[in-house]
Amino acid sequence: MALFNHGYRRFTEDVDILVTRQGLTAIHTQLEGRGYLPPFPKSKHLRDTELGVKVEFLVTGDYPGDGKPKPVAFPDPSSAAVEHEGVKYLNLPTLVELKLASGMTNPDRMKDLADVLELIKILALPSDFALQLAPYVREKFVELWTANRQVTKRYVRIWRNKFLTMDATNLDDMIAALQGAVAELQAMRNDGVTLDPNGSTADDYAYLVTTNPEIARKYGMEEEDEGWEQDEAGEPDAEPA
Repeated sequence: MALFNHGYRRFTEDVDILVTRQGLTAIHTQLEGRGYLPPFPKSKHLRDTELGVKVEFLVTGDYPGDGKPKPVAFPDPSSAAVEHEGVKYLNLPTLVELKLASGMTNPDRMKDLADVLELIKILALPSDFALQLAPYVREKFVELWTANRQVTKRYVRIWRNKFLTMDATNLDDMIAALQGAVAELQAMRNDGVTLDPNGSTADDYAYLVTTNPEIARKYGMEEEDEGWEQDEAGEPDAEPA
């Protein structure tokens, strides 16, 4: 849920909740036998008896990954939470820190490192984000950040001006089409889309570029390495913008 809240839409089959030891005791006292049961005797986790969803508890003071003592431990929820629409989630630095510590120490938790890599890509996290993390995990963050930078993909959309008013039958149609185009370009600019500095608008088309896959999907942009076919005139073969 925290990943989703921070912009990475990855779905899981269980729910992880950070709690104190006192909170864990209270949860079991209040919920056991009331729609929730432990998956096995003396388990700290619970399972929704109706939907079968497993609720796993991460306890303050325990250690991520292999469970062995390390400089990074699960914090008190009150010190690491951000609230969105009435629900509290781990703040981003803590989430990244815990996932790095987990993936670094448990081969079965490599997906946690993959999660951090996706967050770096989607949120365009800067390299100095590492300064917000515990020294124990900074080097791994920089390693992932560097790896992402080396393989960053560009997403491109060809913008064709000459198609904007081709269906217009009067000035009102032309004005509406041009206003719509301006609104879309402004929205793309606000989302960080840029005009390719190596491209040109002189030949009636331009390359609009982003490195953010979420933004690319939003505006129907394609991976640059998929290539662009050219028509007989040597222009990119693309649909009207």
